[in-house]
Amino acid sequence: MLPEGGIYRKTDYESLGYDLTSTFSYKNVFNNIHTVNFYSGMQLNSIDRSRTNFTGWGLQYSLGEIPFYGYELFKKQVEENSLYYGLNNTKNRGVAFFSNATYSWKRRYTINGTVRYEGTNRLGKSTKSRWLPTWNISGAWNAHEEDFFEALNPVLSNFTVRASYSLTADSGPFDVTNSAVDIRSVNPWRPSSGVRESGLTIESLENSDLTYEKKNEINIGFDAGFIDNRINVGFDWYTRDNYDLIGIVNTQGIGGEATKFGNVASMTSQGLELSISSTNIKTDNFSWRTNFIYSKTTNEVTELENRSRVIDLITGNGFARTGYPVRSIFSIPFEGLNSEGLPTFTNENGETTVSDIYFQERDNIDFLEYSGSADPTDIGGLGNTFTYKGFSLNVFASYSFGNVVRLNPIFNDEYTDLTAFPREFENRWVTPGDENFTDIPRIASARQVDNYGGSELDIAYNAYNYSTARIAKGDFIRLKQVTLGYQFDQSLIEKLKISSLSMSVNATNLFLLYSDKKLNGQDPEFFNSGGVASPLAKQITFSLRLGL
Repeated sequence: MLPEGGIYRKTDYESLGYDLTSTFSYKNVFNNIHTVNFYSGMQLNSIDRSRTNFTGWGLQYSLGEIPFYGYELFKKQVEENSLYYGLNNTKNRGVAFFSNATYSWKRRYTINGTVRYEGTNRLGKSTKSRWLPTWNISGAWNAHEEDFFEALNPVLSNFTVRASYSLTADSGPFDVTNSAVDIRSVNPWRPSSGVRESGLTIESLENSDLTYEKKNEINIGFDAGFIDNRINVGFDWYTRDNYDLIGIVNTQGIGGEATKFGNVASMTSQGLELSISSTNIKTDNFSWRTNFIYSKTTNEVTELENRSRVIDLITGNGFARTGYPVRSIFSIPFEGLNSEGLPTFTNENGETTVSDIYFQERDNIDFLEYSGSADPTDIGGLGNTFTYKGFSLNVFASYSFGNVVRLNPIFNDEYTDLTAFPREFENRWVTPGDENFTDIPRIASARQVDNYGGSELDIAYNAYNYSTARIAKGDFIRLKQVTLGYQFDQSLIEKLKISSLSMSVNATNLFLLYSDKKLNGQDPEFFNSGGVASPLAKQITFSLRLGL
């Protein structure tokens, strides 16, 4: 259609949904001793989604936006079996019944129970798969309500112990559905437009046993206050057992499907969370408060019905493998540079090689080295707030430890004049003997390209990008936020006949206090596919707040 007209593309998304909820509640206190709460109800939800797309050709923008018609275009689309419009519709339905009951005796002992029974049309047709009862039972002891607790004041101001055990569930990613066979219309390709016909194709088969992702969790914790609540401590420990997790499973091809969704995985996780807040100094004009947060979590995949490839396991995003964390990063064993400055590795046969690495290997993957998890195990932050008369200063630092990152895959067998070389290339192999001092490969010469072949060198440098040499620690400590504020004196506010007046300057993501030197300035906190990305943007904000 060019140059007579342009291309007009339009995509519309529509969503129509409703939620209906009916509830009943009851609360009463008997003799100022027994407190009873009861809450029950049902919920019905529906959502219809539609997507339409259209591509028009020959739109003449300068001539009233009328189309310039050309039959050659439609002939081309017919012969290549492409569509100039598309329609897609999905319908999700769900229903749930729930009840909750709470009993408390003198506000000292509390027990709570919740039951929920829900179903959705997204999962298998069988009653066992489509409908699921979930529940939660919890209890708490408020020790500070006991008579003996007065003797512990003011050293121990309050103390509460709590525990819970639950079964919860999730229907999985929004695009997962095998409740019925998925049959779609199609226009099969024909070499001649005169023999065209529409037909049907099986997109996916019914999986009547596909069911909810489930999680059993035990949680135990306490809250405590010391010295008239000037120091407050919160602690939680949990263990989780996730099973029937949904994912892609490779089949034997029976039924005509090579892959399908299924309940393919199980995993366990444990963790703890600790928070401490304190008022260190408090006078009429000055105060200093501190907040400390720490959490630790570990997990392990205990079952996985999937055959992973080498390329899946070595990416920077992490991949699941039985016996390892859910987002594990594996690496090709790097054995150093050879006398030509090319990287060498250990392959699946235990041989040292430059390029004999098969990235699609599924059966023999034990030669890969476990580098670590893409998810940190220890995270938290430390904040301090100072106030002096009308001034306030808040300083907050965050930290993260326990993970690794895959460095950017920047090495290739060929480069152009437009390539931006990173700092690592300053330490690359240049002359024979450098292999004893550096692990950065050389820039391949034209002779090496001829000797090895372009594809062989491409494999070598790609394997280097995903080798043990390209792993760094993801640990960091960051000065996350600094805020300086001033609250104007009340006498000035009254003279101006306003209700409030304050100003502040806020700076975020100022700089890293610590990170692995191997990152060479790359930010460990922000990831993209295959490695770390550009640093988080620094922001400085000035604010003036005036209340009338």
